[in-house]
Amino acid sequence: MDASWPDTFAKASWPIHRLEAWGVALLSGAFAALPLDRASALGAAMGRVIGPFLPISKHARRNIKRAFPGLSESEIADIIWGMWDNLGRVAAEYPHLRKIRVFELGGRVETHGFEHMDRAVAAGRRMIIFSGHIANWEIGMLAAVQYGISVAQIYRAANNPLVDRMITRFRGDAGELIPKGAVAARRAIATLRRGAHLTMLADQKMNDGIPVPFFGRPAMTAPALAALALRFDCDVLPARVERLGGAHFRLTVSPPLPLPRSGNSHADAAALMAQVNAILETWIRDRPEQWFWVHRRWSD
Repeated sequence: MDASWPDTFAKASWPIHRLEAWGVALLSGAFAALPLDRASALGAAMGRVIGPFLPISKHARRNIKRAFPGLSESEIADIIWGMWDNLGRVAAEYPHLRKIRVFELGGRVETHGFEHMDRAVAAGRRMIIFSGHIANWEIGMLAAVQYGISVAQIYRAANNPLVDRMITRFRGDAGELIPKGAVAARRAIATLRRGAHLTMLADQKMNDGIPVPFFGRPAMTAPALAALALRFDCDVLPARVERLGGAHFRLTVSPPLPLPRSGNSHADAAALMAQVNAILETWIRDRPEQWFWVHRRWSD
């Protein structure tokens, strides 16, 4: 292949990126002009009308059938409908993220279990807080930053760099953002070495990861969470976000997971990631319509 191919491809993609970015900017401007509740409702309506007819919904249908083989076609359709309702809401809520005060009394977010973070901070322990692409997954990072701890988020950047910049602006003062890629491991290590904490979404496929059970099937899973936790003896805290209705949420932090210490680092990493996947699976089984089923989580 010609060595100039990546640059040529990037140049060819640039007009598409700009068109996509203009579309996202237009929609985001419309959502931003509405109150949060109305924007979330409009996003939900658009998601329900458009989403189920997009080709990517076929991936969702296949994934749901594999995860829940006993469901009927109508039950699968209901989950897909609910998934697009949630994703439409997430998209519409992005321009309003800076306005969401997680710890506001009587506000939009119920919070539970933050005593587990208090204990870690009091003991001088570093934390890795994980969640998944469930409900509005940005709430967890908002909470960590607004709680007042020094935190960095490892995230997957959007394929379109212009859209990624917009999303970053919507997040506002959301702590340090570490995009997945070549430098992510180095920056994550630097974060933990200075005594700060990490948040990450642990439910995406990593082709060169390790096979870990997920819904009864091996799923290629990134072992970075486990490797970092074992190396730096971190508290690994599950942080579950649930959408309670409209733009209202519940955020629950659970006790730290036990760290395997068999002496075999590879086996320990696999065992810890098995715990992580099992927790994510429990959350998804409880509210399947709130997960990101369109992701290619399992190998075909």
